[in-house]
This record gives sequence, structure tokens and C-alpha cells, in this order.
Amino acid sequence: MDRYSSYQMYELLHLAFAPARALSETAMQMLKSPLHPFANTPVARNLAASAELFERMTRRYGKPVFGFQTVEIDGEPTLITEEHVWARPFCRLLHFKREFIGPAPRQSKLLVVAPMSGHYATLLRGTVEAFLPSHDVYITDWSDARAVPLSEGRFDLEDYIDYLAEILAHLSKDWDGVPVHTLGVCQASVPLICAVAMLEARNDPHVPESLVLMGGPIDPRVNPTSVNRLAEERGINWFKQHCIHAVPFPNAGMGRKVYPGFLQLSGFMAMNIERHVSAHFEMFNHLVAGDGDSAEKHRDFYDEYLAVMDMTAEFYLQTVEDVFIKHALPLRLLRHRGELIDLRAIRRTALLTIEGEKDDISGAGQTYAAQGLCAEIPPERRLHHLQEGVGHYGVFNGSRFRKEIAPRIRAFFHEMERASMMAM
Repeated sequence: MDRYSSYQMYELLHLAFAPARALSETAMQMLKSPLHPFANTPVARNLAASAELFERMTRRYGKPVFGFQTVEIDGEPTLITEEHVWARPFCRLLHFKREFIGPAPRQSKLLVVAPMSGHYATLLRGTVEAFLPSHDVYITDWSDARAVPLSEGRFDLEDYIDYLAEILAHLSKDWDGVPVHTLGVCQASVPLICAVAMLEARNDPHVPESLVLMGGPIDPRVNPTSVNRLAEERGINWFKQHCIHAVPFPNAGMGRKVYPGFLQLSGFMAMNIERHVSAHFEMFNHLVAGDGDSAEKHRDFYDEYLAVMDMTAEFYLQTVEDVFIKHALPLRLLRHRGELIDLRAIRRTALLTIEGEKDDISGAGQTYAAQGLCAEIPPERRLHHLQEGVGHYGVFNGSRFRKEIAPRIRAFFHEMERASMMAM
């Protein structure tokens, strides 16, 4: 079976389950109906729970929405509207516009660079929410490659870096003294720091005030995880042969070579399969027991976690080879359009690196490596934070992030802005 038909087989299996999925959903609604005479019996609750789990495990999860409606600023609820303020075929820049009743407060801009690693930007909903009261927030909203026609051309790591440079120029085009901060999560740390280094080397005026890297593989040789070891052991040819497929009809991106989201999701699930199986058993028990709140938390998490997108083959393979196999960035071998990326070029932009003690994706030390590579940044404009007790997702989401990490980031932004003003 060739790689085109493999993706087609996945599509056909999804369609084949459609009748059973529809039947399960109908049965679930009927068994939960207050008009059903046996709705609250143990048998009916077990059948309804089984039907819901089957439907959820065989559906395709669409792109989630951020869903922010208001944010409290200085004790006042402020409306939020989402607007796309910049667009290219593979990315749109999403702005969370706050609708102030009176004069808008002078707040710095924050560009959140979401990783292109299989999930949508909404995976960073908690990250965005933490900064909405204090900053004018933007986020990169990456496109699902299966929905981008071949006529729009290719997209690789170099294009990713170009996009970020364009976005920084866009955010600075109406510059009025308001600083622009950047925050890159996981995989996004690499192209973000490369974009800043490229701009610094060119003495470009659009360099950001600060650069925050969170759980990113700046140097995967440090404290390698199973993800890092897999890349080195397999080699790039294995990834080309086993991970790249052509998008089938009738998708808009038909014929485009991609790393499918369903393969990425399979890898995510396999890394913690016991935890995911246990979570679904727990949801079943919550449904049977009538614990709606606990079941809803499970739904919310997996609606986000199971929504995945395809990545272009050229971006995926270049990232695997240059970042995880060749370690081109820390070895100062990475090039962009023929131009060597040297992190020592970064001088004006402040740097904050953040890691999770229990990160099993980007091991502790891999992001911290940026501190040594960016040796020309003055020591007083560099800071590192290791968050105890959290794994990869805890670095940018959850209670520890809200209570400990986000306040440190805000304090860093404020201190760097204050130091820049005093230096003028």
C-alpha cells in the first residue's frame, strides 16, 4: 500500500464508522432523555455512557475556538473580540481586541508564537488568558496543511522564520513607543529565536523588547528524552518513508505531501497510553454515576487534545533533520536563505527561558542552553526559571503556570521595559 492510499484508508475508515457513530449518538440522546422511562436506571446509564465513549473515540475533532468573551481589567469586565490582522496561506495572526469603554490603558503588545506540532493554537488558551488583563495579545493561528491548496506553494522552517519576521514588522508598523514582547512555546522556540537573531544581525528596527522561550528544544543533546533519542536512532530516511503521506481527495490540499495529524496524535497517545486509557475509564464511571462536572472536564480536555492538524512534509522533515538530528542551531550550522543563524547576534532583545522539572518532551536544560548561546545579551537582561513539579504542558498551562510562571513572565516584561526606559 503506498503512502497516498494509507491516508485514503484512514479517511475511508472514518467514513465507514459514520453510521455506527450516528446510531450511538441517537441512542445516547434517547437513553438520557427525561421522557425515557428507564433513563435513570443503572442499565440505561451504562448503555448511554458506552454510546458516548464510542461516538467520541471514532469522531474527527474539528478546530476548537478560543471562546473568550470578557476579561476583567482593573475590576471591570471588558469585552473581547477576535480579529485576524495579518494573513498568509499557512498562518493568520489572531488579535484579541479588548473593547474598552473609556480610554484604553497603555499596555505593551505580546506575540504568542504557537508551536506547529500537530495541535491548533487553541492548545495555548490558558497561556493567552493569563496575559489578557495585562497585555495586548496576539497569537499565530497556523493553518491545517490539508486545507491549503497546492497552488499556494510550499512551507518549511525557513518560511516559518520569514513569517515571524513579517509579523514583528507588522506589530511595529504603527510603533508609538509601546514595546513588543514575544513568547515561543515548545517547537516554536526554535524559529522564534532564529527570527530574532536574523533581525538583530541585520540591525533591523523591529526586534522585540524580549524573548521568552518555554520548554523548547534549543539544544536537544542536553538531557535527551525518548522523543530526542527516537529522531537520532531512526534517521531522516526513516521519517521520509514512514511519516509522509499525500492528502487525499476531496480535501482542498489534495496531493500535498504532509505529516498527518492523526499520526502525530498516535505518537502523543502512545507515549502515555496507560494514562489515556485510565482517563476514559474514569469518564465512563463519571457518566454512570451522574457526575456531570467531572465528565465535562474530560470532554473539554479531549476536545482540545484530539483536535489535530497536518503539517507540510518539508517543514516537518527540515525540523526533524536540522533541529533533532543535526543539532544545527547549537552547533551554529543552521542557515536561513543561505545566511548563517548565529544566536550571538542577539544583543538588544532580553531573554527569559522557562523549563519544567518533569518535562518528558524537551528535557530540562534544552531550553536553558539558549542562555549560553546568546552570550552577547547583557547578564542583567537574561533570566532562567525552572518550575518544579511540572511536565511539558504544565510549563504553559494549569494552576502552576497561572500562579507561579505567568507572574514571573509579567514581572520580567515590566523590569525589561523599565530598564530600557532608563537607558534612553
